[in-house]
Amino acid sequence: MNIELFIATRKEKGYSQKELAQGICTQATLSRLENNGQIPTLKILIQLCNRLELPLGELFPKVGTQNTQLRELLNQGEFYLITSEYESLRTLLEQLDLVEVTQAGLLLQYYYLLGFEMIFRQAPVTDVLFTFDKLLAEEHQHPQEIYQLLGYTGIGLVYLRESDLNKAEYYFNQVLERVYQYPTNTIEEVWKVLNMVFHCGLFYGEQKDYESSDGLFQYVFSLCAKNHVTYYLARAVFQLAQNALQAGQEKSRVLELLQDARAYAKVNDNQRLLKQINAQMQELTSTN
Repeated sequence: MNIELFIATRKEKGYSQKELAQGICTQATLSRLENNGQIPTLKILIQLCNRLELPLGELFPKVGTQNTQLRELLNQGEFYLITSEYESLRTLLEQLDLVEVTQAGLLLQYYYLLGFEMIFRQAPVTDVLFTFDKLLAEEHQHPQEIYQLLGYTGIGLVYLRESDLNKAEYYFNQVLERVYQYPTNTIEEVWKVLNMVFHCGLFYGEQKDYESSDGLFQYVFSLCAKNHVTYYLARAVFQLAQNALQAGQEKSRVLELLQDARAYAKVNDNQRLLKQINAQMQELTSTN
Protein backbone atom coordinates (compact mmCIF):
# COMPACT_ATOMS: atom_id res chain seq x y z
CA MET A 1 0.00 0.00 0.00
CA ASN A 2 1.26 3.48 -0.87
CA ILE A 3 1.14 5.07 2.59
CA GLU A 4 3.12 8.08 1.38
CA LEU A 5 0.41 8.92 -1.16
CA PHE A 6 -2.28 8.58 1.53
CA ILE A 7 -0.45 10.96 3.91
CA ALA A 8 0.37 13.44 1.13
CA THR A 9 -3.27 13.53 0.04
CA ARG A 10 -4.48 14.05 3.61
CA LYS A 11 -2.13 16.99 4.06
CA GLU A 12 -2.98 18.42 0.64
CA LYS A 13 -6.69 18.33 1.55
CA GLY A 14 -5.91 20.08 4.83
CA TYR A 15 -7.05 17.33 7.20
CA SER A 16 -5.39 16.61 10.51
CA GLN A 17 -5.41 12.98 11.62
CA LYS A 18 -8.13 13.80 14.13
CA GLU A 19 -10.30 15.55 11.53
CA LEU A 20 -9.95 12.78 8.96
CA ALA A 21 -10.71 10.05 11.48
CA GLN A 22 -13.76 11.76 12.94
CA GLY A 23 -16.85 9.59 12.59
CA ILE A 24 -14.93 6.82 10.83
CA CYS A 25 -12.36 5.44 13.25
CA THR A 26 -10.19 6.48 16.16
CA GLN A 27 -7.21 8.75 15.63
CA ALA A 28 -5.05 5.95 17.01
CA THR A 29 -6.25 3.65 14.21
CA LEU A 30 -5.34 6.27 11.60
CA SER A 31 -1.99 6.86 13.29
CA ARG A 32 -1.16 3.16 13.15
CA LEU A 33 -2.00 3.19 9.44
CA GLU A 34 0.23 6.16 8.65
CA ASN A 35 3.12 5.37 10.98
CA ASN A 36 3.29 1.59 10.96
CA GLY A 37 1.47 0.62 7.79
CA GLN A 38 -1.13 -1.24 9.86
CA ILE A 39 -4.12 -1.30 7.53
CA PRO A 40 -7.55 -1.08 9.23
CA THR A 41 -10.56 -2.95 7.93
CA LEU A 42 -11.35 -2.45 4.27
CA LYS A 43 -14.59 -0.69 5.20
CA ILE A 44 -12.69 1.92 7.24
CA LEU A 45 -10.05 2.35 4.56
CA ILE A 46 -12.72 2.94 1.93
CA GLN A 47 -14.42 5.57 4.09
CA LEU A 48 -11.11 7.35 4.70
CA CYS A 49 -10.32 7.34 0.99
CA ASN A 50 -13.80 8.59 0.10
CA ARG A 51 -13.38 11.50 2.48
CA LEU A 52 -10.06 12.33 0.81
CA GLU A 53 -11.59 11.80 -2.64
CA LEU A 54 -8.74 9.38 -3.23
CA PRO A 55 -9.57 6.26 -5.30
CA LEU A 56 -8.72 3.17 -3.30
CA GLY A 57 -6.95 1.63 -6.29
CA GLU A 58 -4.39 4.44 -6.30
CA LEU A 59 -3.00 3.17 -2.99
CA PHE A 60 -2.12 -0.27 -4.29
CA PRO A 61 0.34 -1.17 -7.05
CA LYS A 62 -1.21 -2.48 -10.20
CA VAL A 63 -0.61 -6.19 -10.00
CA GLY A 64 1.95 -7.35 -12.51
CA THR A 65 2.36 -3.94 -14.17
CA GLN A 66 6.10 -3.71 -13.62
CA ASN A 67 6.60 -7.34 -14.60
CA THR A 68 4.49 -6.86 -17.71
CA GLN A 69 6.42 -3.76 -18.75
CA LEU A 70 9.76 -5.49 -18.26
CA ARG A 71 8.57 -8.57 -20.11
CA GLU A 72 7.40 -6.40 -23.00
CA LEU A 73 10.79 -4.68 -23.11
CA LEU A 74 12.63 -8.00 -23.15
CA ASN A 75 10.30 -9.31 -25.85
CA GLN A 76 11.12 -6.17 -27.83
CA GLY A 77 14.78 -7.03 -27.30
CA GLU A 78 14.13 -10.50 -28.65
CA PHE A 79 12.52 -8.92 -31.71
CA TYR A 80 15.67 -6.82 -32.18
CA LEU A 81 17.70 -10.04 -32.00
CA ILE A 82 15.77 -11.85 -34.72
CA THR A 83 15.83 -8.78 -36.97
CA SER A 84 19.60 -8.33 -36.46
CA GLU A 85 19.20 -4.91 -34.83
CA TYR A 86 21.99 -5.59 -32.38
CA GLU A 87 22.75 -1.97 -31.49
CA SER A 88 19.12 -1.41 -30.55
CA LEU A 89 19.22 -4.57 -28.45
CA ARG A 90 22.32 -3.39 -26.63
CA THR A 91 20.78 0.03 -25.94
CA LEU A 92 17.63 -1.58 -24.57
CA LEU A 93 19.53 -3.96 -22.27
CA GLU A 94 21.73 -1.17 -20.93
CA GLN A 95 18.63 0.74 -19.84
CA LEU A 96 17.25 -2.11 -17.73
CA ASP A 97 17.67 -2.25 -13.95
CA LEU A 98 19.10 -5.68 -13.14
CA VAL A 99 17.56 -5.60 -9.66
CA GLU A 100 14.11 -5.07 -11.16
CA VAL A 101 14.73 -7.79 -13.74
CA THR A 102 15.72 -10.18 -10.94
CA GLN A 103 12.71 -9.32 -8.81
CA ALA A 104 10.46 -9.85 -11.83
CA GLY A 105 11.88 -13.34 -12.37
CA LEU A 106 13.15 -12.48 -15.86
CA LEU A 107 16.87 -13.13 -15.45
CA LEU A 108 16.82 -16.12 -17.80
CA GLN A 109 15.53 -14.07 -20.71
CA TYR A 110 17.86 -11.20 -19.83
CA TYR A 111 21.03 -13.34 -19.76
CA TYR A 112 20.00 -15.11 -22.96
CA LEU A 113 19.59 -11.82 -24.83
CA LEU A 114 22.72 -10.31 -23.31
CA GLY A 115 24.82 -13.34 -24.27
CA PHE A 116 23.72 -13.23 -27.90
CA GLU A 117 24.16 -9.47 -28.07
CA MET A 118 27.72 -9.91 -26.78
CA ILE A 119 28.42 -12.52 -29.45
CA PHE A 120 27.39 -10.24 -32.27
CA ARG A 121 29.41 -7.28 -31.01
CA GLN A 122 32.46 -9.50 -30.71
CA ALA A 123 32.80 -9.18 -26.92
CA PRO A 124 35.73 -11.06 -25.32
CA VAL A 125 35.19 -14.81 -25.25
CA THR A 126 35.55 -15.13 -21.48
CA ASP A 127 32.92 -12.43 -20.90
CA VAL A 128 30.44 -14.09 -23.25
CA LEU A 129 30.98 -17.54 -21.73
CA PHE A 130 30.57 -16.07 -18.24
CA THR A 131 27.20 -14.60 -19.25
CA PHE A 132 26.02 -17.97 -20.56
CA ASP A 133 27.36 -19.64 -17.40
CA LYS A 134 25.13 -17.30 -15.39
CA LEU A 135 22.21 -18.21 -17.64
CA LEU A 136 22.78 -21.93 -17.08
CA ALA A 137 23.23 -21.46 -13.32
CA GLU A 138 19.99 -19.49 -13.13
CA GLU A 139 18.23 -22.10 -15.27
CA HIS A 140 19.41 -24.80 -12.86
CA GLN A 141 17.67 -22.97 -10.01
CA HIS A 142 14.54 -22.18 -12.04
CA PRO A 143 14.38 -24.96 -14.65
CA GLN A 144 13.16 -23.91 -18.08
CA GLU A 145 14.74 -26.19 -20.65
CA ILE A 146 14.39 -23.73 -23.51
CA TYR A 147 16.89 -21.41 -21.84
CA GLN A 148 19.34 -24.25 -21.28
CA LEU A 149 19.18 -25.00 -25.00
CA LEU A 150 19.58 -21.31 -25.86
CA GLY A 151 22.61 -21.22 -23.57
CA TYR A 152 24.10 -24.21 -25.38
CA THR A 153 23.41 -22.51 -28.72
CA GLY A 154 25.22 -19.38 -27.57
CA ILE A 155 28.21 -21.33 -26.27
CA GLY A 156 28.34 -23.26 -29.53
CA LEU A 157 28.47 -19.96 -31.44
CA VAL A 158 31.31 -18.75 -29.23
CA TYR A 159 33.41 -21.84 -29.94
CA LEU A 160 32.53 -21.61 -33.63
CA ARG A 161 33.83 -18.04 -33.64
CA GLU A 162 37.04 -19.30 -32.05
CA SER A 163 37.28 -22.13 -34.64
CA ASP A 164 37.15 -24.73 -31.86
CA LEU A 165 34.89 -26.94 -33.90
CA ASN A 166 34.85 -30.02 -31.67
CA LYS A 167 33.52 -28.02 -28.73
CA ALA A 168 31.08 -26.13 -30.94
CA GLU A 169 29.69 -29.36 -32.37
CA TYR A 170 29.24 -30.79 -28.89
CA TYR A 171 26.94 -27.93 -27.90
CA PHE A 172 25.03 -27.78 -31.16
CA ASN A 173 24.41 -31.52 -30.95
CA GLN A 174 23.00 -31.03 -27.45
CA VAL A 175 20.53 -28.57 -28.93
CA LEU A 176 19.56 -30.67 -31.93
CA GLU A 177 18.82 -33.71 -29.80
CA ARG A 178 15.99 -31.88 -28.05
CA VAL A 179 14.91 -28.79 -29.96
CA TYR A 180 12.54 -30.68 -32.28
CA GLN A 181 10.48 -31.80 -29.29
CA TYR A 182 10.17 -28.33 -27.82
CA PRO A 183 6.64 -26.83 -28.05
CA THR A 184 5.97 -23.72 -30.12
CA ASN A 185 2.66 -22.64 -28.63
CA THR A 186 3.47 -18.93 -28.38
CA ILE A 187 5.19 -16.52 -30.71
CA GLU A 188 8.00 -16.10 -28.17
CA GLU A 189 8.60 -19.87 -28.16
CA VAL A 190 8.65 -19.85 -31.96
CA TRP A 191 11.28 -17.08 -31.94
CA LYS A 192 13.49 -19.03 -29.55
CA VAL A 193 13.25 -22.29 -31.48
CA LEU A 194 13.93 -20.48 -34.75
CA ASN A 195 16.99 -18.86 -33.20
CA MET A 196 18.42 -22.24 -32.20
CA VAL A 197 17.65 -24.11 -35.42
CA PHE A 198 18.91 -21.23 -37.56
CA HIS A 199 22.28 -21.09 -35.80
CA CYS A 200 22.65 -24.86 -35.88
CA GLY A 201 22.11 -24.58 -39.63
CA LEU A 202 24.83 -21.94 -39.81
CA PHE A 203 27.24 -24.24 -37.99
CA TYR A 204 26.73 -27.19 -40.30
CA GLY A 205 26.99 -24.89 -43.31
CA GLU A 206 30.38 -23.73 -41.99
CA GLN A 207 31.39 -27.40 -41.78
CA LYS A 208 30.35 -27.90 -45.42
CA ASP A 209 27.75 -30.42 -44.30
CA TYR A 210 25.25 -28.86 -46.67
CA GLU A 211 22.76 -31.68 -46.42
CA SER A 212 22.32 -31.16 -42.67
CA SER A 213 22.48 -27.39 -43.01
CA ASP A 214 19.88 -27.29 -45.79
CA GLY A 215 17.60 -29.57 -43.79
CA LEU A 216 17.77 -27.22 -40.82
CA PHE A 217 17.09 -24.12 -42.92
CA GLN A 218 14.15 -25.89 -44.55
CA TYR A 219 12.87 -26.58 -41.04
CA VAL A 220 13.23 -22.87 -40.26
CA PHE A 221 11.26 -22.12 -43.42
CA SER A 222 8.45 -24.53 -42.48
CA LEU A 223 8.28 -23.18 -38.91
CA CYS A 224 7.98 -19.65 -40.25
CA ALA A 225 5.25 -20.64 -42.69
CA LYS A 226 3.32 -22.67 -40.13
CA ASN A 227 3.40 -19.92 -37.51
CA HIS A 228 3.08 -16.95 -39.89
CA VAL A 229 6.47 -15.58 -38.82
CA THR A 230 8.38 -13.92 -41.65
CA TYR A 231 11.46 -12.50 -39.93
CA TYR A 232 13.65 -15.59 -40.29
CA LEU A 233 12.49 -16.44 -43.81
CA ALA A 234 14.90 -14.05 -45.54
CA ARG A 235 17.84 -15.16 -43.41
CA ALA A 236 17.08 -18.85 -43.89
CA VAL A 237 16.72 -18.58 -47.66
CA PHE A 238 19.84 -16.41 -47.87
CA GLN A 239 21.80 -19.13 -46.06
CA LEU A 240 20.37 -21.73 -48.43
CA ALA A 241 21.79 -19.61 -51.24
CA GLN A 242 25.20 -19.56 -49.52
CA ASN A 243 25.12 -23.33 -49.18
CA ALA A 244 24.17 -23.71 -52.84
CA LEU A 245 27.00 -21.40 -53.87
CA GLN A 246 29.59 -23.18 -51.75
CA ALA A 247 28.37 -26.59 -52.92
CA GLY A 248 28.94 -25.55 -56.52
CA GLN A 249 25.32 -25.59 -57.63
CA GLU A 250 24.20 -23.81 -60.79
CA LYS A 251 24.40 -20.03 -60.66
CA SER A 252 20.76 -19.84 -61.73
CA ARG A 253 19.76 -21.78 -58.60
CA VAL A 254 21.80 -19.48 -56.36
CA LEU A 255 20.27 -16.39 -57.98
CA GLU A 256 16.78 -17.83 -57.61
CA LEU A 257 17.33 -18.30 -53.87
CA LEU A 258 18.82 -14.82 -53.55
CA GLN A 259 15.82 -13.32 -55.31
CA ASP A 260 13.49 -15.12 -52.89
CA ALA A 261 15.58 -13.95 -49.94
CA ARG A 262 15.49 -10.38 -51.26
CA ALA A 263 11.71 -10.47 -51.51
CA TYR A 264 11.36 -11.65 -47.89
CA ALA A 265 13.95 -9.11 -46.71
CA LYS A 266 11.96 -6.32 -48.38
CA VAL A 267 8.79 -7.43 -46.65
CA ASN A 268 10.58 -7.29 -43.28
CA ASP A 269 12.54 -4.13 -44.13
CA ASN A 270 15.77 -5.92 -43.24
CA GLN A 271 18.10 -3.33 -44.73
CA ARG A 272 21.27 -4.98 -43.49
CA LEU A 273 20.47 -8.24 -45.22
CA LEU A 274 19.23 -6.47 -48.35
CA LYS A 275 22.66 -4.87 -48.77
CA GLN A 276 24.33 -8.28 -48.54
CA ILE A 277 21.90 -9.85 -50.99
CA ASN A 278 22.13 -7.03 -53.54
CA ALA A 279 25.92 -7.02 -53.39
CA GLN A 280 26.10 -10.77 -53.94
CA MET A 281 23.58 -10.71 -56.77
CA GLN A 282 25.54 -7.94 -58.49
CA GLU A 283 28.74 -9.91 -58.10
CA LEU A 284 27.18 -13.08 -59.53
CA THR A 285 25.53 -11.36 -62.49
CA SER A 286 28.69 -9.41 -63.39
CA THR A 287 30.82 -12.54 -63.67
CA ASN A 288 30.72 -15.01 -66.51
